[in-house]
Amino acid sequence: MPRVSRRRLGRYAAAAFATLAAPEILHARPRPRVVVIGGGAGGGTAAHLIARDSAGAVDVVLIEADLRHTTCIFSNLYLGGFVSLASITHGYEPLSANHGVTVVNVRAATVDRASKRVTLTDGSDLTYDRLVVAPGIDLIWESVPGYSEPASEIMPHGWKAGSQTRLLRARLDDIENGQQIVIVPPPNPYRCPPAPYERASMMAHRLKAKGFGRSRIIILDPKPKFSKQALFAEGWEKHYPGMIEWYGPDVHGGIKGVDPATGTVTTDFDDFKGALVNVIPAQQAGAIAFDAGLTDSSGFCPIDPSSMRSTVDDAVFVIGDACIAGDMPKSGFAANSQAKVAASAVLGDLTRTPVPPARYASACWSLIAPDDGVKVAGEYRPSGPTIASTSETISHTDEPAAVRHANYTDSVAWYGRISAEMFGR
Repeated sequence: MPRVSRRRLGRYAAAAFATLAAPEILHARPRPRVVVIGGGAGGGTAAHLIARDSAGAVDVVLIEADLRHTTCIFSNLYLGGFVSLASITHGYEPLSANHGVTVVNVRAATVDRASKRVTLTDGSDLTYDRLVVAPGIDLIWESVPGYSEPASEIMPHGWKAGSQTRLLRARLDDIENGQQIVIVPPPNPYRCPPAPYERASMMAHRLKAKGFGRSRIIILDPKPKFSKQALFAEGWEKHYPGMIEWYGPDVHGGIKGVDPATGTVTTDFDDFKGALVNVIPAQQAGAIAFDAGLTDSSGFCPIDPSSMRSTVDDAVFVIGDACIAGDMPKSGFAANSQAKVAASAVLGDLTRTPVPPARYASACWSLIAPDDGVKVAGEYRPSGPTIASTSETISHTDEPAAVRHANYTDSVAWYGRISAEMFGR
């Protein structure tokens, strides 16, 4: 067992006290307070940076229902056997111990923007001077006829990491040679555009490693095209010939429904049965964003592209998957980038520090097979009412193996950096 210094033990004991005692201290207001709802790539980063860069001048409270967070980032690699679940699961103790963030492990129930007050599901509440809303996405169950939250225990979506990730991996491990997997990706917009196709790659890798060459993965896509399509098609033909078949709506004619009892997906063209059916429904902003009146008719939250400030409330910032970010994809990298812009704007409001011009970036790595990683990256700037792309780079077909290997190692290094920023390490 590694030795823990007395100083570090004291810091973590203080962090535990801050987390457990949070409801009793939430009404103390010696400093301006920022409340952050959601502890993912956006919310965790924002809480960390506001607390760190304010040097104690701002009281930061992070509301996150889960004691430990399993990242969607790299969850597909867990399906493929490249990382462990423990390696993508993190606690919030360093945010408290290293940066003084009060972490409240209770779900936010309502937001009263008029009184600047957040009420929690345990009945306690707290006021704020600035609110950062980063709830991620909620799934629109009814977008796939026959699908529901109970059905997801039979046909797992795996689009919110944690128990669903474990369930999807267990169901994948139960597949026998010759059995079929069916994946139903979501329509746009949704979290991490290339992820359903990386997932198919990781499933195929897992089957191939077992010698299950007679199994097939059928992708029934509601979209006519998808992110990195040429790169995935090349990789599937190279590494998993005959194992992955992608059908767009021009072939299957549309998803008519699913039957969890029989493992069937019905389309206009035919019925498809799978021993494992992975249904990923359409998505919208997390429920608390709706409750707070921050969404528009799209189901997502409009923001000022120069600051990530909500267009409906100057005291509220919305970052990550829940916001409308123009050309930026919904990704962990994007949420982290938006958190940095929002943190600067919040500190400018509360501490009168200079706010640099907003600059955004995003990158998304996808692993197709061992040492075969592909990448798309972009830079973005505010442009009128939106965030616009200023440059993009993407992997191309027929790249040298060394480039693809470097892409994968770069993604591992990036995961270390973003997880440190999310959890305050």
